[in-house]
Amino acid sequence: MSSQTGISASSLKSSRPKLAGWAAVAFAGVLALSSCGVSQDAPAGGASGAAASGPCAGTNDDAAAAPKELTLALVPSGDAKKLVDTVKPLEAALTDRLGIPVHGVITADYQAAVEAIGSNQAQIGMLPSLQMSQACDKYGAKPVLQTLRKDKSSYAAQMFTNNPSKYCTDAPAPGPNGMLYCNGTGSGDGPAGLDSIAKVKGAQVSMLSPASPAGYIFPIAALKAKGVAVEDISPIKVTANDASVLAVYKGDAEVGFSYWDAREVVKKDNPDVGSKVVVFALTDEVPNDGMSVSGKLSADWQKKISDAMLDYAKTPEGVTALTAIYQITGMKTADVASLKKTQDAAHSIGLG
Repeated sequence: MSSQTGISASSLKSSRPKLAGWAAVAFAGVLALSSCGVSQDAPAGGASGAAASGPCAGTNDDAAAAPKELTLALVPSGDAKKLVDTVKPLEAALTDRLGIPVHGVITADYQAAVEAIGSNQAQIGMLPSLQMSQACDKYGAKPVLQTLRKDKSSYAAQMFTNNPSKYCTDAPAPGPNGMLYCNGTGSGDGPAGLDSIAKVKGAQVSMLSPASPAGYIFPIAALKAKGVAVEDISPIKVTANDASVLAVYKGDAEVGFSYWDAREVVKKDNPDVGSKVVVFALTDEVPNDGMSVSGKLSADWQKKISDAMLDYAKTPEGVTALTAIYQITGMKTADVASLKKTQDAAHSIGLG
């Protein structure tokens, strides 16, 4: 997500009534907190879960009183207004399983969700891998779960184009979903096709903010490894993965970055996207996003929340709801060591 100007973390407390739940008017419940960049500070508030030599596992506060309500922070990967509706079944399911109200709130961007957890305005966050590590390092938030998509806990970032003759070394062919791929990218398993990405130099490229693993960090790291710097391309900044696909589909950019395969989100409204936009390269695998819980909660409540989400994700209605929110087909216990891969990739391009 691109950074947006919003209220500061210190002034967030005064806006707490806006976080009581989804507002009757769409977007009225959006948390407009934002912070720039993806730099990571020393752990705050005494959080000691981050060790310099290894991945952060989070903290807890067993002296904390049991919560009377919980706030779940989410960041839209596509249309934020749709997320307002699709998250309601998850709110209801967690409320039922935990016995206290669970309210959802949409944050302005990934960093806003981290700061919401740090300021205790949210106690649960659905976060990308980098922000799970950041929330742990800065505020002791515990990474408890990672998502599964088609039984995978990782995915490749993809590069796609409307000019396949330039980037494809073989003829684009339909993959299992009927959309076109070249350079061995049809399986969705990265890396693939990276020998072709040096040709991106000088092109207009749609990309997300530097906080996005798939929309920026891993593709930019792959380009750097092939001798192409950010300064060598003409960036077109977008706010979501589907917007990156649409920029290439509409001809505003020649190349775009997103998670694999974000074209499926666009296909509903643009059935020919799979033939007009061709995937030509996949990065190294990116650790899946997941769920973090506040380090200000007791270990007992951290486990209750994690167990509730895991239980819901195993039900047919849970799979339906989570698929609608973030194309999630399951959940697993977080692998904190794998999350560090995103931090390492960010460091390789001067972030963090």
